[in-house]
Amino acid sequence: MTGKWPGHCGRQLGTLRFFLVYACREIRRRLRQALLIALGVGVGVGLVMTISAASAGVGDAQAAVLRSLYGIGTDLTVTEPARHFGAIQDPSALLPGDLGPLPTSSVASISRLPHIASATGALQLTELKLSAGGLPVSITVDGTDLAHPGRGPLSAGTIVSGHGFVPADGASDVAIADSGYAAANRLSVGSAITVAGAGFKITGIIRQSESGGSADIYLPLARAQELARAPDGTRLAGRVNVIYVAADSATHVADVQTEISRLLPTVTVTGASDLARSVTGSLQSAASLVDDLGRWVAAAALIAAFAVASLLTIAAVTRRAREFGTLKALGWTTTRVIGQIIGESAVIGGLGAATGVATGFAGAALVTGLAPTLSGTVPRSNDVGDPTTVTVHLAAHVGPAIIVAAVLLAVGGTVLAGCLGAWRAARLQPADAFAQVA
Repeated sequence: MTGKWPGHCGRQLGTLRFFLVYACREIRRRLRQALLIALGVGVGVGLVMTISAASAGVGDAQAAVLRSLYGIGTDLTVTEPARHFGAIQDPSALLPGDLGPLPTSSVASISRLPHIASATGALQLTELKLSAGGLPVSITVDGTDLAHPGRGPLSAGTIVSGHGFVPADGASDVAIADSGYAAANRLSVGSAITVAGAGFKITGIIRQSESGGSADIYLPLARAQELARAPDGTRLAGRVNVIYVAADSATHVADVQTEISRLLPTVTVTGASDLARSVTGSLQSAASLVDDLGRWVAAAALIAAFAVASLLTIAAVTRRAREFGTLKALGWTTTRVIGQIIGESAVIGGLGAATGVATGFAGAALVTGLAPTLSGTVPRSNDVGDPTTVTVHLAAHVGPAIIVAAVLLAVGGTVLAGCLGAWRAARLQPADAFAQVA
């Protein structure tokens, strides 16, 4: 029994060697046709890669807009619409705008839900002041939870002067100013400002990416809660009006969104996909173009490429009828003939995959080089002030998943074409094959 295995393995290796040599010789003999099939499949797959890369670039551009406006590291935003309190008691107070207050205990309740990485509360507020010319101006103020500096709009910026908040600042009269607001009002580190009648010292200047930030002034959450008032004058101590939630995995974001809605039925849970729908401008137009037209063009190119590959493969099998008839007369089984044809098709598919990947990278580079600067217009996250417009550059990129999909498409398409040709070859009988040639 033991002595049979070396002989068996040797026969298997010999068969494999013969298969490879025979496949390579057949491809070299029909090199022009093989290259034509590989080129057709490669162009189709390359176009799919280019459109996929452009789509990924549009997605990244939308994410850049949302990060600059809504903060980094946040998957979901929890808010509650403000209730109508009647007449505003003090228009110069620090007010929560169109967002209703939520108890701080809601943050802890959300944190205990499954698949939650972290949850942190914030207060988005507005103060109405008079400018130097006597005109009313709105100042946006953000109360930031110092225990979670990596969540919320403050984390989207870069400190360009001074320093950010530290945990000891929780009850201190310190503030961080947005760079645009600081420049317009000639503020610097060490300057004194007044918010809701209380004095604060600026300890840092922050520059937000593209958008200029979601607030003019940032305060420690505890101090913002002490100063904030509801429109009817009610104090907002122990209250927040925005909760930033991060899921422990991207695959659990939808589940977390559902669980939060069950826990707090009156709130609005907003995800990145919801925010993306609010983006308008040329960025949204590019996204629609890629989604609608691009996918149809890619599908049409793939169908055309695989149809050509199938027709050429079937034609090649027809021309090789005498060859396959001879092989069957020599003892080749139908399975072995089919395997030979599919194997040759797989090799051609490998060439098509290489062509397609190269074409895809070239197409992505061309899209990146020729794409114009796009703009996205998004309403302020606290519904205060004019909509914000962010400009981004579309950078198409090819990820590993796109490359794997391209290889599978190319090889799978040519193997499918080979199966059609093999089906025709399987029906040939040696006598019939010679009769066709005669």
